[in-house]
Amino acid sequence: MEQRSTRKSSILAERAAGILLPVFSLPSPHGIGTMGKAAYEFADFLAAAGQKIWQVLPLSPTSYGDSPYASFSVFAGNPYLIDLDMLAEEGLLTAEEVAACDFGSDPRHVDYGRLYQERLPLLHKAFERDDYLERADYKRFSDENDDWLPDYALFTALKSEFSGMPWLDWPDKGARDRKSSTLLKYRKKLSKEIAFCEYVQYLFFKQWKKLKAYCNSLNISIVGDIPIYCALDSSDAWSDHKQFMLGADRRPTLVAGVPPDAFTEDGQLWGNPLYDWDYMKKDGYGWWIRRFRCAKRLYDVIRIDHFRGLESFWAVPAGDTTARNGSWLPGPGMSFISAVKKAIPRLSLIAEDLGYITPEVAKLLKDSRCPGMKVLEFAFQPGAKSDYCPFRIGKNSVCYIGTHDNSPVLLWQYEMDPGDIEFAKKYLGYTKKEGLPYMMLRGGMECNANTFIAQMQDYLELGEGSRINSPGTSEGNWQWRMLEGEASTKLAARIRDLTETYGRL
Repeated sequence: MEQRSTRKSSILAERAAGILLPVFSLPSPHGIGTMGKAAYEFADFLAAAGQKIWQVLPLSPTSYGDSPYASFSVFAGNPYLIDLDMLAEEGLLTAEEVAACDFGSDPRHVDYGRLYQERLPLLHKAFERDDYLERADYKRFSDENDDWLPDYALFTALKSEFSGMPWLDWPDKGARDRKSSTLLKYRKKLSKEIAFCEYVQYLFFKQWKKLKAYCNSLNISIVGDIPIYCALDSSDAWSDHKQFMLGADRRPTLVAGVPPDAFTEDGQLWGNPLYDWDYMKKDGYGWWIRRFRCAKRLYDVIRIDHFRGLESFWAVPAGDTTARNGSWLPGPGMSFISAVKKAIPRLSLIAEDLGYITPEVAKLLKDSRCPGMKVLEFAFQPGAKSDYCPFRIGKNSVCYIGTHDNSPVLLWQYEMDPGDIEFAKKYLGYTKKEGLPYMMLRGGMECNANTFIAQMQDYLELGEGSRINSPGTSEGNWQWRMLEGEASTKLAARIRDLTETYGRL
């Protein structure tokens, strides 16, 4: 059951289809999707549906706002995704202990507040009962991740010690500035909490490794994200501050965002610290190479979020309240991509090349040979003016109806200019019997792109309340979940028929 696929070429070189569904969106009785039974059942569903790809969102621990794109670590795994029933099967928890927890009563949405209260105490019980230090696989895990795990575990323990405060506000300056004697003091004082944090990461990577192997045995490749930027309040910025544009006080001098456009008159102010690309280049991009190596253990294909930031990036003065006053600064370009590919052979990448695309960005995409992304929800302007219109999509592309930042089709139809919707219906031959979601699914399946990926919500024909994320908003995101039974045998057969019809089996 757990034999890995022997496929040597990238799935992106084949004509294939897949589904985007975050792990947290899987059904489960414990408040959030996990790497347990429902994940294996979804892999079986994908195989029955003729899908070769499962695209997930970042698996990192979430912080304020619950976004997987704003994490305490770009290397670590999210403890919320650890399956509790699997721990019970190992004798580390009892079914009664798990059942006694209140993870919320809404199976359609994640309640992160309840997870925060209920999840970690259960993991502490497993930690106290496990003899993990005696197992060889724990030693291998510890050795394999020793370039980030000790710092992350200490950072997490220190945040707990200082009541969850951001590291820049810690009352102990020696801890903030990583003074050797201070860190040694806290490694001794907080040794149990540090060991717990390392153990939780062991559980996460053990469960994910098993799940990924199962998916690969079904010839399903996992596509995962590398968010281009880190959070300021992260182990990454705290432990390796020289990689970032930080001042003498270790606070950002410039922060990330994107300039004003037709959708946002003030632009988007993300606030992440920017990288010191000159410093990184002198180091041979070692930090990034370590990051890609870690991601390659998690995923078969890596999607580079905000790829255009590798050519040039929008830098906003720290302290500004909008992104209006930013300026474009040069990114690392092909020197970065070449260094990463040389260090990690057979690295399979997707470039998230959406947004403000200049000729220079287009050239970088071409030189990198990474497939870019084409989004059908942006495609249908009367007169077929969009580069995303299906007849313009090249083979070396990944076609989406929409990403996690877009609405499912049944919501999208109310957000766009009515003329765009009418042109989409005309272009794709809309019929009431087929319906709008499957009209768009058919349009993606039949296009020239080697790879087509759709959100699970569109196959389920869901609308209101099913969007994963609305950029620029801080509430109601990253919560949607699939219900038990929605990924049915009947639905798998329908998807398989569509996939076979357009040569993607």
